[in-house]
Amino acid sequence: MAKLQSLDPHTPMFAQFREKTGPIVLANTFVVPKERTESFLALFRKQAEFMKAQPGFVSLQMHRGTADSQLLMNVAVWESTEALATAFSTSEFQRMAAESPDDIVSYPHIFEQFDL
Repeated sequence: MAKLQSLDPHTPMFAQFREKTGPIVLANTFVVPKERTESFLALFRKQAEFMKAQPGFVSLQMHRGTADSQLLMNVAVWESTEALATAFSTSEFQRMAAESPDDIVSYPHIFEQFDL
């Protein structure tokens, strides 16, 4: 399973799930060894198809780092943290997540929009 790390050590992902807010953006940056990129993307596509069918899902985009980077970043919009947490905690998604190799590191964080 991919290793989950927190971008903000004061606010780990599972603490963010308790926040009742929305709409939200999940930005998840993955560090993926070059030799695993294609197999990771194939698995991610399966996970994305599952998530797209879940209540509260709005949209999803995947981005690749430039200059031969090992980074991939998923940006997903959800109606609420509750909808994301519910989808994330399903046994089907957890089974798919467990298929990710141990040498992939994931940095998920939830954001909400605010006006400047």
